[in-house]
Amino acid sequence: MKAFHEVRNYPSDFMVWHERYRNISFIAHWHREIELIYVRSGTAQIHVTDASFNAQAGDLIVCDSGDIHFCDAHSEDSCFDFLLFDTAILSSHYQYSALEGRLFSRALLEDAALLPEWERLLGVLDAELAGRGAHYQEVVKSELRSFWYRLLRLSPSQSAVSVMQNRRRDMLADLQNLLTFLEDHCGDPISLTDAAEMMGFSPSHFSRLFKQLTGTGFVRYLNIIRISQAAEQLVTTDDRITDIALRCGFGNVRSFNRVFLEITGYTPSEYIKRPESRSYNFTYYRSSADLISLPEENPTIKRDFPLTGEVTASRL
Repeated sequence: MKAFHEVRNYPSDFMVWHERYRNISFIAHWHREIELIYVRSGTAQIHVTDASFNAQAGDLIVCDSGDIHFCDAHSEDSCFDFLLFDTAILSSHYQYSALEGRLFSRALLEDAALLPEWERLLGVLDAELAGRGAHYQEVVKSELRSFWYRLLRLSPSQSAVSVMQNRRRDMLADLQNLLTFLEDHCGDPISLTDAAEMMGFSPSHFSRLFKQLTGTGFVRYLNIIRISQAAEQLVTTDDRITDIALRCGFGNVRSFNRVFLEITGYTPSEYIKRPESRSYNFTYYRSSADLISLPEENPTIKRDFPLTGEVTASRL
């Protein structure tokens, strides 16, 4: 399960996806595709690499290929459009865009007459991806390219990339490698000091940097990865809960039960019985408001439970 280096499953090898959600947040993750996030209503704190935006209704945020990004929706009635597409749609030799800014405000989009074009783009994409008529991929590519390059006009790329920017990109690449390493080795004992050494930083500097770029502390992030892998094993194997807990990096069942409940809102035994448990996605979670249901294959409702309860003995 790659929830943090997100690898999305598309209906075909044509990698374009659009969906609309209400009251949603998502943890720090990255992917190869470009992602456009449009705030249809409400507000949200959205972080892209080392920049943070208090996004309002009508704002559009660009997450370029490889950007680490996360979101905290703090409106009780927020709505977002997410559009992801493969960089190859723009060019087979796509280069990181080096935009001077990641947030395009409603006022900026209105002045450039791009808000009606955004709505038209989503309408065309939804219709073409659903109908898959003749040459639909070429139609979608044409619409995406047109909107993308008109958007870039509003924030010209920097003419020369400075040494500082190169170092920043290298640092982000190192962090991506670290996140992948944590996924692949989450069952091993990995301390904050170990991770800091991998990045070439002191523990204190690494701790601050990790929190800035992912929105959460190192220990909690590692626990989320461990719980995501444990959750998958709970529903795909008949292994004992104790064995799964130890295999996923927890020293004992009690600590596993406590952390599992804290992150998912369920005890392991409750989670196993949920009919939708196989579609749980740890990249996304709901905010406190619960106004509409989300598509099954995507974010699930995050329940708030007190940290109590024990694992049942059936699979101990």
